[in-house]
Amino acid sequence: MGFWELVVIGVVALLVLGPERLPGALRSVHKTIRGVKQFSQQMQAELSENLRAHELHQKLKSAEEKGLTNLTAEEQAALSELKQAAADVTTSLSDPKAKTEPTTTHEPKL
Repeated sequence: MGFWELVVIGVVALLVLGPERLPGALRSVHKTIRGVKQFSQQMQAELSENLRAHELHQKLKSAEEKGLTNLTAEEQAALSELKQAAADVTTSLSDPKAKTEPTTTHEPKL
């Protein structure tokens, strides 16, 4: 949008809403635009995460077809990344207190 188009929109909004309701309407529009931007960023991050998971799955499938021998560097990296993720999950499941409780101890007061 050009400068003059924004001026025309501003003048029309001032005439329609009046000077009392115009600031509230601007805040509402700003809040809505901010919400839409946040939503689009979240969706983009989720889509990227899903694409990465699909890519790792395809590389793992390719590595399994080769019998896990003579793997390319990408396949080896994907396999090690998946092993690390599995180790992290196993660690968190075997010791649930490790992440939920603080490691500091409190001594009772006498």
